[in-house]
Amino acid sequence: MRTVHDIIDAHHHLWDRGRFRYSWLQQAPAIDRDYLLRDYESVIAGTGVVQSVHVQAEVDAPWALQETNWLLSMADGAGPVTAVVGWAPVDRPEELEAFLKEQGDNPRLKGFRRLIQSEEDPGFAAREEVVQGVSRLGEGGFSFDLCVYHHQLPAVIELARQTPETMLVLDHIGKPDIGGGQLDPWRQHLRELAAMDNVYCKLSGMATEANMTAWTVDELRPYADVVIEAFGFSKVMFGSDWPVSTQAVDYQRWVNTVLELTAGASAGELDALLRGTATRFYRLG
Repeated sequence: MRTVHDIIDAHHHLWDRGRFRYSWLQQAPAIDRDYLLRDYESVIAGTGVVQSVHVQAEVDAPWALQETNWLLSMADGAGPVTAVVGWAPVDRPEELEAFLKEQGDNPRLKGFRRLIQSEEDPGFAAREEVVQGVSRLGEGGFSFDLCVYHHQLPAVIELARQTPETMLVLDHIGKPDIGGGQLDPWRQHLRELAAMDNVYCKLSGMATEANMTAWTVDELRPYADVVIEAFGFSKVMFGSDWPVSTQAVDYQRWVNTVLELTAGASAGELDALLRGTATRFYRLG
């Protein structure tokens, strides 16, 4: 295994159930406990991770502002967290402006996410109000993280086409059906997204879309190959999805898996995947 230095983890979470409410954890008993900064610092020790981007953990909406500000306080201090992706009501443009004003101005706040994967309407991402909200984020200099399942990708393609000025990143490679071995039409949708200058992709969340207790690197390889071929290393970034990922893989094994999946990459390509792309996309110092 190659020695790697200076990894930026572009996608992880922390949560404190004593501070905020996360109703969705009731359906995920394996991770229904607190995951704090000290826990994250413990698992990244020795992995090469030197900076991280915290992505909102789907806290219940009444606590969204407080969660983001809690995380920004960590990003402003010592430690690996140097950027935050918060929650915002992008599907409610009439509320978004006031929300952004109330959120305030902190240079560590780089973008927002409004979870789409749980929406029953597969066309949700292309709704007019969502397009308006995501466009407004771009106007404010913010990016938008897209967390969707593969069947929602056609609407994501339409959203991306209508919001060319907003930087978008696809979380967890668009959650294909890895466990079922289904590549198409996910593969074609990825290629369409990759052709747009404003769309990037996170190599993350793959083990939890496979058989969580028995996945193999070879099972993941066809999907990783599609992502790299479509986007290129300059538009792909490493993410751990910790601690959600712990349902299927520990932190070091995921780092090792990504290195194995990209064994043919040059030193420059590997640096882009592990550090450079995230630095540019999230405008990290």
